[in-house]
Amino acid sequence: MLSPAPGAEATVARTTRPRRIQQGVRERLAPYAYVAPFFVLFVIFGLFPLLFTFYVALFDWNPIGEHRYVGLANFAQLLHDPRFWGALRNTFSIWLLSTVPQLLLALGLAHLLNHPRLRAAGFFRMSVLVPYITSVAATTIVFAQLFDRDYGILNWLLQLLGFQHIDFTASVWSSHLMLAAMVAWRWTGYNTLLYLASLQAVPRELFEAAAADGAGGWQQFRHITIPMLRPIIVFTVVTSTIGGLQIFTEPLLVNPSAPLTCGAARQCQTLTLFLYEQGFGRFHFGYGAAIGVALFVMVVIIAAINYLLVTRIRSERP
Repeated sequence: MLSPAPGAEATVARTTRPRRIQQGVRERLAPYAYVAPFFVLFVIFGLFPLLFTFYVALFDWNPIGEHRYVGLANFAQLLHDPRFWGALRNTFSIWLLSTVPQLLLALGLAHLLNHPRLRAAGFFRMSVLVPYITSVAATTIVFAQLFDRDYGILNWLLQLLGFQHIDFTASVWSSHLMLAAMVAWRWTGYNTLLYLASLQAVPRELFEAAAADGAGGWQQFRHITIPMLRPIIVFTVVTSTIGGLQIFTEPLLVNPSAPLTCGAARQCQTLTLFLYEQGFGRFHFGYGAAIGVALFVMVVIIAAINYLLVTRIRSERP
C-alpha cells in the first residue's frame, strides 16, 4: 500500500477547513435568508406606514405637503369630537349585532358538520365557505338590493304580511342590522370551519362515552364541544372584534347617496369610514392619522386581552 506523500494530509486539511467553515456559515444564515423577504416587506408596507402615521398625527398636514407641528392637538380634538364618538358607537353596535349571532351559529353548524352520520359531509363543509370567498363589494350590492326600500325582497314580504315598507338605511338600528347581516353572512362559514377543525381533533371516544352514559346532543354540545373549543372561541371573538373595528366596504357602498358618512345623520358611519372621510374626503391628513392611531391602540388592547385570556385558559387545563 502506498503511503501518502509528506505534507499531503496537511494540505488536505488546509483545503477542507475553509469549505467546512463556509458550509457552516451558509447553514446558519440560510434560515434568516428564507424569512428575510417577509420582514423586508413588513418593514416597507407595515412598520414604516405605521410609524409614519404616528408622525403625521402630530401635524396639521394639508394635501400639498405643507405641515405645521401641533403636538397632541389632533388627539385633543378627537376626544371632543361628537362625530368620532358617534362612529365609535356605530362600530361597536355593528360588531355586537354581527359577532354574537355569527359565532353562536358557527358553533352550532360546526357541531352538526362534525356528526359522524352526516351524508355528503365534504360538500356541506365546503359550501359554508362560499360566502367568505365572495367579493365584499358584490355581497354589499346584493344585500343593498335585498333591503331596498322600494324594490327589496324583504319589503315585498313585509307588504304581503300587511306591514309598511321600511327604509333600512334611514335609521340607526335598521342600518346597523343590515350591515350586521352582511358581516354575519360573510364570516359565519369561516368561523364554522375553524371550530370544525378544532372539533375533529377531539377524540371521538369522548362523544361515544357520553352517548353511552345517556347524554343527548345538547348535553354533549354543552359539556364536551364548548369546553374543548374554549381557546379557539377566544381567538374567533378577538379576530371578529378586530375585523369589526376595521369594517369599511359595507358602510361605504350601502348608501350611495352619502357614501362617506353612510347617511345624512351619520347613522352607520364606522371608525374606518370616518378616518377615510377626514383623511381623503376633507384632506385633513393629520386628523385622519390621529383617528388611525386611536384605532391602532384599540386593536393593541384587544390583542393584549386575547393573550391574557388564552394564557389563563391554558393554565387552567389539567
